Amino acid sequence: MSNRIKITLLAVFSVVLIAVFMFTNLGTNLSYILPRRGMIVLAIVLTGATIAFSTIIFQTITNNRILTPSILGLDSLYLLIQTVIIFSFGSTSLTAADKNINFFLSVGIMVLFAGVFFKLLFRGQGARNIYFLLLVGIILGTFFGSLSTFMQVLIDPNEFMIIQDRMFASFNNVNTDILMVAIVMIVLVVIYFLRFVKYLDVLSLGKEQAVNLGVDYDYVVKRLLVIIAILVSISTALVGPITFLGLLVANVTYEFLKTFKHSQLIWGSILISIIALVGGQLIVDRVFTFSTTLSVIINFVGGVYFIYLLLRGKR
Repeated sequence: MSNRIKITLLAVFSVVLIAVFMFTNLGTNLSYILPRRGMIVLAIVLTGATIAFSTIIFQTITNNRILTPSILGLDSLYLLIQTVIIFSFGSTSLTAADKNINFFLSVGIMVLFAGVFFKLLFRGQGARNIYFLLLVGIILGTFFGSLSTFMQVLIDPNEFMIIQDRMFASFNNVNTDILMVAIVMIVLVVIYFLRFVKYLDVLSLGKEQAVNLGVDYDYVVKRLLVIIAILVSISTALVGPITFLGLLVANVTYEFLKTFKHSQLIWGSILISIIALVGGQLIVDRVFTFSTTLSVIINFVGGVYFIYLLLRGKR
């Protein structure tokens, strides 16, 4: 079976799942239920697309299939931002309560952090610092997590419940205004990315081969890392962190399509990500009746799959 047929089947299956999610158990108040479910589906598509897209690019740059952009520490930074806001100003403050302000503040701080982070680490030695960047990202992520935990211990229990809600991704209360802004930002980033898409297949060969084939490796990698940071910041600020989603969908895509062509890998990973999120949301709604969150299911499955990848790599 060709990859075009496989991608077509993925597209059909994702549309079927979305239709099932949209039109089952509608009840009588269609004017309320359909728009609300439409917003959830739109948030799922945006989040799934950005996470899958950024993970495929990140793994191409690092030439490692068990790394995801979360290793840069942006998920931990998002939780630290939310904790600091509520710890300092309280949950009733405008910064914490207004989702629009919170979204722009979170995205702005994460993108600024990533920009300064890359600027400092790539100074002078260029892309030779890529693995040092990953190491520093792990350290900073741990540091941000420790700071968040410290403040959460000191915080009022009622305030902590609000922080706890933001620790896990949720698609049930997405702000329409934020969605529109996120769409515009993602479209602009994708338009900028199009000038670099031709380099991805060559980058997957490794730095030495890419340089020998005429790619300005340092320039391209720096720009791609900025694109990754912006996309991850948007998706995290939009719905919350989903740590293992990128790892899960990227590796399933590699196994399913078995190709090096990023024009197929990117579309395949986006569709698989949408299927995973919509299917997971259906399970949360219909099976667990909202007693758990989608990110818990995704992280559990992704964690098990991560262990499987490590054991398979060891063999």
